[in-house]
Parts: sequence; structure tokens; C-alpha cells
Amino acid sequence: MDLFQLGRDDLRSLRVDAPVHRDERTGLWLVSRYADVKAVLADPGTFHPDNALTAVTPIPSPVLRTLARAGFSLPPTLANNGTDTHTGLRRLVAAFLTPSRVAAMRPRIAELARERLRELSGRVDLHPALARDLPAIVLLEVMGIRDVDVDKLKAWSTASLELFWGDVTVERQHELAGPAAEFHQWLTARIKAADPAGDDLFAALRREDVPVRDAAGLCYFLLIAGQETTTQLLCAVFDAVLRHGDLWSRLGEPGMAERCVEEVLRRDPPVNTWRRVAARDVTLSGVAVPKGAQLLLMLAGAGSDPEVFDEPERLCPARPNARKHLAFGFGRHFCLGAGLARLEAEVVLRETFARFPRLRLASTEPPPMLGLLSFRAPLSVRVELGDEDQLAGGGAGLQGLVGAGGVGRR
Repeated sequence: MDLFQLGRDDLRSLRVDAPVHRDERTGLWLVSRYADVKAVLADPGTFHPDNALTAVTPIPSPVLRTLARAGFSLPPTLANNGTDTHTGLRRLVAAFLTPSRVAAMRPRIAELARERLRELSGRVDLHPALARDLPAIVLLEVMGIRDVDVDKLKAWSTASLELFWGDVTVERQHELAGPAAEFHQWLTARIKAADPAGDDLFAALRREDVPVRDAAGLCYFLLIAGQETTTQLLCAVFDAVLRHGDLWSRLGEPGMAERCVEEVLRRDPPVNTWRRVAARDVTLSGVAVPKGAQLLLMLAGAGSDPEVFDEPERLCPARPNARKHLAFGFGRHFCLGAGLARLEAEVVLRETFARFPRLRLASTEPPPMLGLLSFRAPLSVRVELGDEDQLAGGGAGLQGLVGAGGVGRR
């Protein structure tokens, strides 16, 4: 079983036959059932987050020296922090992601989507054309961070994800260490130069006297995860909706876009696994798990657990309990950017439908997939755009034309 390429059949088999299973190749303990995954996430005292950002493929000494020369370090800050400092750092970041601040981004997200959609015609790949850069721009604006080369940020981000979550050779690790180190150095310089009286995240870190090393470590994965996972979600949503019958034509129904996003998060979450460390001997689903065991929580498998979700393999926007999924985690480390990611996916989906109501996949073949341990999503979404909507006001009038079936129809 290849943990970097797990399919639905693999997840189902694990859930049924080996809900807590030690993978011999990696030494990871795979936890697959919803109840067990939620219990682990809900108990940070027993299951520590210390390994959440540890490189899946051990980084050899020569590569570590390259990173060290750049001052690279990842001290406990957010996702990997089980110490008392977590609460204060989380509160600092959360101040930039309040519900009101996120909601205020709706017009800007729509504007960014429309700008990109206006440039499209014929056959396109929605990943580079729409999904790639938009989440990065949104995150930077929410965090008040200006003067950033988005292309460079995306290159740094994708290299870092592969370095820390990929099944990579030593040669490839050497290649990836350069961009990762460059990103960390850039962050360190920006944080050191920040005016504490400013209004961005870097300034807030300075005002709170967060050590530069900790601030850089916090921003490193925040500025990666806060936009790469949304790019992945957008691609997953487009691919899933377009593969399911008439679902695209129903996106004008009230609430349908939001419901589709939630179902994709349940069934095909971009963050498909996450890690924890057992702080003591424990028992999960009748299996003895020793202290120090490295746990791999199968978030995607938990979202398709029939003990929680009826007909779990079915993409059903009318599902009443879809939001019970664990795609954003649970408890103390619940994703701070969940609201922003949901909003971006809903708005971009709605705006794309409004402009291209007859959009369809260019091929029924499965797309190439990002195959990292904890991140899985389509790398491309090739579509035929069809005719643009010609109604006055864009998609405003479409709800009355395509909404006859109602949200409750499956």
C-alpha cells in the first residue's frame, strides 16, 4: 500500500479490516475510523502535535546544512505546537481571520475571480487560469502583507510542500532546499524590517515581541498552508462537481455552491491526512498503540465512514450532516483559515458558473494528482468553457432558470 497514492478502495479497506494499522515502510500508525480520528484530535494531552510539520522523508545532513546556513528552523508555533505558547500565537493570527474580516473579503474575492474569468475562452486549465494565484492574493491581503511577488511565493510554497511531505530522493531534497531556505530568509528579513506600528501580520508579531525565529517559523507554514490548500480545494471542487451529472447546471440554486464545497471537503479533502504522536500507551479500536507511536490520521477515510455518513461515497449536496467532517481538524488545532477557504471556494465556484453556465470537463479521464503524504488534489482541471452567460447582470438571473429542482434534490 502506497501512502502517497491512497485511493478510495484503500481507505475503505483500512477502515473495515485494519482501522489502526502500522505501516511497515514508514513506521506510521494509520488511524482510519471517524470516531478514532476525532478522539485523537480532541485529546492534545495524549496525542501531541509535535510531528505535524516533520519532514516525512528524513532530511540528510548535507541538506540540513544547506537549510541551517540560511538560518532555517521550525520551532513550535501553531500546527506543531503543544506548549503553552500556542494559545497566544493562535490568538494573534486569529485576529486577522475574524468572521467579520473574512466576510468583508467576499466582494474582493468575486472581483479577483471575475478579472480572471474575463480573460478565458475556449479550452483552458482552471488550475493556472483561476485557482493557482487567487488564494495567495486573498491571504496576503487579509494579513495586510504588501509588495510580495506572488509567482515567487507559489514557487517557494510548492517546493516546501514537496520537501516536507513528499516521497523524494536525496537529489530532489537538495533541489527543494534552496527555495525553502530562500523563503525563510525572505520572511526573516521582512519580519526584522517590520514597523511595530504597522497593520500587517509582521507588525503584529513585532508588537507582541515574538522572537524573530518563532515569527519566521509561524509565517513559513501559515503563508504556505493558508493559500496552497485553498488552491487545492478549488481544483478538487471544480473536478468533483463537473464529474457528477447535472450538478454544475444546478449551481444557481440558493446554497448549492456552499453545499458542494462542504461535500468535497468531506469526501475529497485536500488535507487528506495529518499526524500526531502518542504521549503514552493507548488503545484505539482495540489495538494497543505504544507511547511514542507516530500516528497518521486518515482525514479522507474518516469523511467516508458509513458509521457517520449515509452513502458516504456519494457526492450529495443535500447531505444534512456534511459539516461533521474533519477536513479542517478538530479541537485546539482546528484550522484558523477554515472560514476563508470555504468563502473563497464558494465565491469562485459561483462566479465561474455565472459566467460559464455550460462549462464542462474537456476529458473524462482522471486528472493528474498531487501525491504528497498529507495533500492530495487535482493538478489540473481542463475544461471546455462553452458559451458565456448572456443575461443582463451576469449570473444574477440564473437562479430562477435552473433552480426548479431545489437544494433538496439528490
